[in-house]
Amino acid sequence: MGYIIFGIFILIVLFIVFNIKIVPQANAFVVERLGAYKATWGVGLHFKTPFLEKVAKRVSLKEIVVDFPPQPVITADNVTMQIDTVVYFQITDPKLYTYGVERPMVAIENLTATTLRNIVGDMELDQTLTSRDVVNTKMRAILDEATDPWGIKINRVELKNIMPPAEIQNAMEKQMKAERERRESILKAEGEKKSAILVAEGEKESQILRAEAEKEAQIRRAEGEAEAIRNVQRATADGIRMLKEAAPSNEILILKSYETMEQVANGKATKLIIPSDMQGMAGMAASLAEIWKDGGKPEVKKPAAPQIEQ
Repeated sequence: MGYIIFGIFILIVLFIVFNIKIVPQANAFVVERLGAYKATWGVGLHFKTPFLEKVAKRVSLKEIVVDFPPQPVITADNVTMQIDTVVYFQITDPKLYTYGVERPMVAIENLTATTLRNIVGDMELDQTLTSRDVVNTKMRAILDEATDPWGIKINRVELKNIMPPAEIQNAMEKQMKAERERRESILKAEGEKKSAILVAEGEKESQILRAEAEKEAQIRRAEGEAEAIRNVQRATADGIRMLKEAAPSNEILILKSYETMEQVANGKATKLIIPSDMQGMAGMAASLAEIWKDGGKPEVKKPAAPQIEQ
């Protein structure tokens, strides 16, 4: 009897444990009673009625990222290319998500491919390649509206890769290469232009500086020459003044004249022009020469002392 009671107690404990449900964070449980929707359990501890209720679906409320494989798409100019998309969505209503559509992921993938073909089909290849943001925005709006009855909110849609045909891709690469080379040529030409401008400006500045330096040198030379002329004239004036103050005798003047003539005669000139007044002094010069030849000295007569009357 004791074993039976213990066995019943164990069964009751297990029965209670198996019917206690704990819903974790960012999750929801959809509960059915006798096959019909009963409730949606949020985070926390819950107890379901044995044999009558069951957890029909466990739903994650986190944002879900789905990367769909490439889909063939034809543009308005009849170019077939492969485009794969990435969809970010979140379940906002677990009940609608459970009962709204069968196989929600497959439904979202098909809806994404259909919407992508409709949008890109109205655009040309170049517009498709340069208008990703426009395509993403349109797809998100359309998918969000279409999945709202399924309890799904589309947060954003991204075109992951756009792969045109190989021949078009090669042509695009050649065009991009040519564009890069053109830009490099433009940059090189602009650099050479700036370099030439800098060289010209440098040469201009150099010429200006040289002209200013030459001007300054000429001014300094002119000032130096003027100063030299002034010095010569000042020395000449000083010499004349000193000579005048010395009051030399006629004999000294005659000797200085002959010294000057001697210096003139020592030159390379073949003709000498003697002033007329020098000829009158020839006799005196001859007398002086005789005196010097005899080794004597010319006598210089001192003037007689004046007599003072007593």
